[in-house]
Amino acid sequence: MAAAIKKIIPMLDRILIQRAEALTKTKGGIVLPEKSVGKVLEGTVVAVGPGTRNVTTGNHIPIGVKEGDRVLLPEFGGTKVNLEGDDKKEFLLFRESDILAKLE
Repeated sequence: MAAAIKKIIPMLDRILIQRAEALTKTKGGIVLPEKSVGKVLEGTVVAVGPGTRNVTTGNHIPIGVKEGDRVLLPEFGGTKVNLEGDDKKEFLLFRESDILAKLE
């Protein structure tokens, strides 16, 4: 029986992002050591919260990204999230204001 993967639904203006994997091999086939591989500052949006609440009306303010969007991440920040069964994939939880840019 396969382990059940937790379903994560971000709250308010939080965004769950899967960080892109770093290249560990050059085009010529040379394998790079982990220390020489830089931190990848790019990721894909996996889940999005409903947005922050407007203080006066109580309605949610929509978030500027959607599932599947590629985004540029800050070098530091975010909360690491471990999902059962996804050992190699790195997931991070960011606030909308922490996302630097949307990539097209």
